[in-house]
Formats: sequence, C-alpha cells, structure tokens
Amino acid sequence: MTIIFITGANKGLGHETARRLIELGHIVLLGARDQALGEEAATALGARYVPIDVTEDASVKAAAANVARHEGRIDVLINNAGVHGPAGGDLEDLTGADALAVFGVNVIGVVRTTSAFLPLLRRSDDPVIINVSSGMGSLALTHDPDRPESRVIAPLYTASKAALTMMTTQYAKGLKDIRVNAADPGYTATDLNGHSGFQTVTEGTDAIVALATEGPGAASGRFVSREGEIAWS
Repeated sequence: MTIIFITGANKGLGHETARRLIELGHIVLLGARDQALGEEAATALGARYVPIDVTEDASVKAAAANVARHEGRIDVLINNAGVHGPAGGDLEDLTGADALAVFGVNVIGVVRTTSAFLPLLRRSDDPVIINVSSGMGSLALTHDPDRPESRVIAPLYTASKAALTMMTTQYAKGLKDIRVNAADPGYTATDLNGHSGFQTVTEGTDAIVALATEGPGAASGRFVSREGEIAWS
C-alpha cells in the first residue's frame, strides 16, 4: 500500500489532496505546523497527523524520525506547504524579511524536507517527489496576456515558484533513483488568494493526484497541470 506524506495538509490543496488519496485507498500522513488544526484535519480524513514546520531544521528532522518509527518508509513526498507573501502595491515596500519569509517556506522548506525524507523514500520500490509549484513561476505564462498569470503582481511568490521549478529539474537530474516532478494546480480558490481562484480545490488537485498515482515507469523532470505537461520556460 502506498504511503504518502504531505506538508501543509491541514487545509486547502494539501487537505483536498489528502482526502482524495485516502479515498483511493492510500495511507496518508498529514503534515502540518499547527497541532490543533493538524490533528483535527487528520481525524476528519482518516489520516495520521505528523507535526512539521518546514522552516525549522529540528521540526523537519523530528517529523522524519516520527515516520521512520511508525511507518518505516514513504513512497511519495508531496511538498505542498507554501505562502504567498506581499502582492500588488508598491514594490519599493518589499523588504529582505519579506523575501526570507516567502523563500524560507516555498524553496528552502522544500530543500530541508526533501533532504530529511530521502532515506525514507529510498526504502520504497517506487519513490516519488512532487513539488507543488505554480504557473505563476513560469516566464512564458506570466508574459502571455491571454493567461491570468500575466495579470498578477506577486513578486516574491512568483520568484519563489520559479526557483522551485528549477529545483525540481535539478532534483530530477541528480536523483536518478527517484521520480521528481512539479505540479501546477492552476488558479484555485484557496486561502492563499482569498478564494478568488476560478477553479475548485478539487480541480486544483488534479495534477497532484495524477502524479502521485501514475505508477512505475512514468517520467521524471516534468511540470504538469490538469490540462497536461507544461514547457519548462
């Protein structure tokens, strides 16, 4: 049976991904920073809650040790935890602290979590890493006037997701024994955007669920949306 660990899964895309994967019969470990919210979500879904704050080394290492003690391995790591940061307004107001906060979760948190969970992934017969990125990090999509991505000003979020998609390609090249891909949920109504997205949270998890369940032999190093593969640009 497939064991799947999801960060930031007490709400939004992570929560819906967990719900759908449990419905498909998989074992889901629900990672969340807030214990009360994490335990509540896990109980409601039938998952096991694992405390994790992706911005803290000790917390991430403790989460990996927790899983090592209880399950002994994971088959799929879904790096879903993310923050938006400042949007619109005067870019002159951006601070280094703003940048550190966004990149600390969206990029460094992924590196920290991936490194800690690699030994558990390597105990799987078909290890998979899925990084939840965004079309907002695509140079092509954010310059296409026909795309909604081109009409949003969110400098730190977009830059962090561009970095994450590049990290995904590098992991895919460097981790030959693990399938590593990125998912673009699309413009989905979640807390991250004040529920302004035009997609439902279920539609927003289509690509994530597809990557988590596609099975051995699928390709690594892809950027996938619910409509299909996205060019790396």
